[in-house]
Amino acid sequence: MSSIGNHLSVSSGLSRFRILVIGKTGVGKSSLINHAFGVQNATASHAQPGEATIDQEFISPQNDRFILHDSKGFEPGEKDNLNIVRDFIGRRKAMPDLKDQLHAVWLCFEIPRAGGRLLETGVEQFLTSKREEELGEIPIVVVFTKYDTLLDRMERTLDKSFTKDLSKEDFQELTKKSAKDKLKEVCIAPLEKFAGSDMPHVTVSTKGNHHEETLAHLIRTTEELVCKHIGTDASVMTSVAQRVDPGLKIKASIEVGKRKYWKALASSAPFKNRSMWDCFHVLHTDIVNVWNFQDPDGHLCSPEFRTIMTNMVNELGVGPTADPNKNLAFGLSIVGTIAGILSALAGPAAPIVVPIVASVVVAHWVYEVYQRSRSALQRFMKYIIDLTLVLQTLYLLSENRKLSRRAIKLAVKSYHDSPMSGTVHDRIQQYDKQSTFLERADRDSLDQFVKLLQSYNISAEEMPGLRDKLPAVDLSSDEPWDTKS
Repeated sequence: MSSIGNHLSVSSGLSRFRILVIGKTGVGKSSLINHAFGVQNATASHAQPGEATIDQEFISPQNDRFILHDSKGFEPGEKDNLNIVRDFIGRRKAMPDLKDQLHAVWLCFEIPRAGGRLLETGVEQFLTSKREEELGEIPIVVVFTKYDTLLDRMERTLDKSFTKDLSKEDFQELTKKSAKDKLKEVCIAPLEKFAGSDMPHVTVSTKGNHHEETLAHLIRTTEELVCKHIGTDASVMTSVAQRVDPGLKIKASIEVGKRKYWKALASSAPFKNRSMWDCFHVLHTDIVNVWNFQDPDGHLCSPEFRTIMTNMVNELGVGPTADPNKNLAFGLSIVGTIAGILSALAGPAAPIVVPIVASVVVAHWVYEVYQRSRSALQRFMKYIIDLTLVLQTLYLLSENRKLSRRAIKLAVKSYHDSPMSGTVHDRIQQYDKQSTFLERADRDSLDQFVKLLQSYNISAEEMPGLRDKLPAVDLSSDEPWDTKS
């Protein structure tokens, strides 16, 4: 039994991103899984040599949207594990249901030191099988781990007499160039010899200043390959499971929305005899599920949070407005607003107040049956965009920790009070003036809607810098939704 079983539970068979991670003990698989999927206790080591546990399905209790299959690396002179992996990939490929198929493989290697060998015979044979298409279309990404260690090594070996007059930026660029040259020599060249020049490979670190950028590259590479070789459904699973790149969350939200209800909103047929509240319930649940927060208490799908979002959408003007044609930096705007809110609080435990009492609005929407109209479509657009941007703000604040109501309320208030919320609503109203929603939707021309949503995306690379700008705030302690009563 793999030691991974001490922390993860057996799969329940739901549709999840299914990944096989291959690599020797010590290459950094556990840290890679922890950071990529936002969990704390995943481990990918095997307690006993030769033990075959590849068929075991493991799910983290902190993120149940991915299934991990764990395999040790291919040891010198050992063919058993190579055959086990080949057989496993073949069996999964033959399964009829997408949920049972394997969606991606990460083949992990620690970047070797000078004179070290990257590929053992078993690995060479595995890569040859991939090159000769014996493994089918399954996306395989070669992952070179511990890039931070390589950078440290390159920094120590640089000629100090040559670098002493360099600026910090120039020194860092020289270090990166030296690391890039070493990677090509000890990793990429041996890989291309057996796998060909088109084998996807990514260099990652889970430490230092580069890990968010490298992990985002790995996740995006994986998602693109899954989309290309397996399909959009599986790529959405990939985006939902990962907890690195908020841009992929927005992309997945758009994909789910396009398929399930964006076009249908214009025809109203699927919503016939449904209340507006029921319709918003569907939108809300789908979008929250895509973001896949660590929310064991279900705060994001609670009636209170739904009511808070309904309040926001129902307002004609939200927050300070700005020029709707001017592109603003969403991340910096939100960080500034968060800082202002926190500085205005009486102390670290002062409650965060958000409007939650909306009995009149909610009662009206509960009994109002969906009608195909401009006002209804406008409400839906506002709800989708407002909720998505509130969740992106929460992503910035939560850093993959368990959610509290206090954290959610701070995210809501920060978005509500920022110039961006007013700009979003202004842009939707300007869009309405240019062409009626009904005409645009009937012509399947919701591109402006998608562009508007994407224009406020915070990239994974921006997140560390923005978090560094945030004032210290304790979001682990909780408080009631309504702190005014």
